Amino acid sequence: FMSELENLIGHLQMQNQQLQSLMMQKQTLMMQSKEIEKALEHVELATDDIYRSVGPILIKTSASDVKSQLGEEKEELEIKIKTLESQEKRLKDKLKENQEKIQNMMPAGQGG
Repeated sequence: FMSELENLIGHLQMQNQQLQSLMMQKQTLMMQSKEIEKALEHVELATDDIYRSVGPILIKTSASDVKSQLGEEKEELEIKIKTLESQEKRLKDKLKENQEKIQNMMPAGQGG
């Protein structure tokens, strides 16, 4: 009985770490998405040539090319964010399930 409980607690801790990692990844992607939105706003307002950094150099490019590239990057980020959100939901469900199992295994008065 105790080894099963310890096993569940170990799983719970591991799932908590996975959840924290997922949430940090999602936050990073959301920040990148916001940066792209800001860049797109600036491109909309640009009247002169636009320069895009490619590695250590700047290359002159058209606003439409930049909009298209940024749009694609934003779409890719949105897909990744959605994927992380579904993983996050599944993990939270598993966590809740394991927490309930642990509480049910505890003797009366010790759970919670």
